[in-house]
Amino acid sequence: MHPMLNIAVRAARRAGSIINRASLEGGALEVRAKQRNDFVTKVDHAAEEAIIDIVRNAYPGHAFLAEESGAAGDGAEYQWIIDPLDGTTNFIHGFPQYCVSIAVRHRGALAHGVIYDPNRNELFTASKGRGAFLNDRRIRVSKCARLGDALVGTGFPFKETARIELYAHQLKNIMQSAAGVRRAGAAALDLAYVACGRLDAFWEMGLSAWDMAAGALMILEAGGLVGDLRGDEGYLEKGEIACGTPKVFTGLLEALR
Repeated sequence: MHPMLNIAVRAARRAGSIINRASLEGGALEVRAKQRNDFVTKVDHAAEEAIIDIVRNAYPGHAFLAEESGAAGDGAEYQWIIDPLDGTTNFIHGFPQYCVSIAVRHRGALAHGVIYDPNRNELFTASKGRGAFLNDRRIRVSKCARLGDALVGTGFPFKETARIELYAHQLKNIMQSAAGVRRAGAAALDLAYVACGRLDAFWEMGLSAWDMAAGALMILEAGGLVGDLRGDEGYLEKGEIACGTPKVFTGLLEALR
């Protein structure tokens, strides 16, 4: 395992232990709304601080782009893209579908990614050119070749209510074209599920780079395709993503158009 990926794994597991401890302790969480339908807890902050501390001790000159603390260290060759708790609303309600997501970008290109599900103790990892893994077992996207046979994941544009009508049209098209549609509420984990074949495709808009970075690299390393809703590059900046097996990806894009 690459030393940088090893640090990312250690940081993700540390954040996961903080999340699990808070979940087991129970009681009322202190919840604050960042904007409509977008929440944060003390657990998010504690997990992010733990990740940044571990990374900064190992690589003090690296930059960060983290959900709760924002950007730091612009101009560095390496940037760590961090979502300490993707699926906070699920976590608040005790719905066990959330994860830690950490990616490393080198000179603008995704180099390493970790997604850790503390509920199932599932660790997804990837390094550019070295494949994608689930708990040290090599993973590949599914062999699904038709959108009509595909199980497709999605996420509601809850932060961008102005795009609800567009999304409703997309959802209708996909529901009429695919074998099934699922919405679990943690985009990073959905992307990991595409990488390991549990989902055949996924699309969502209104996301941030920390929701997509690690999972996008995993899908590419697992043999899948990733793009924006037109199939182009720049999805991290545009905040939208479409992905899937090579053959399903084409059908997904056609249905989304």
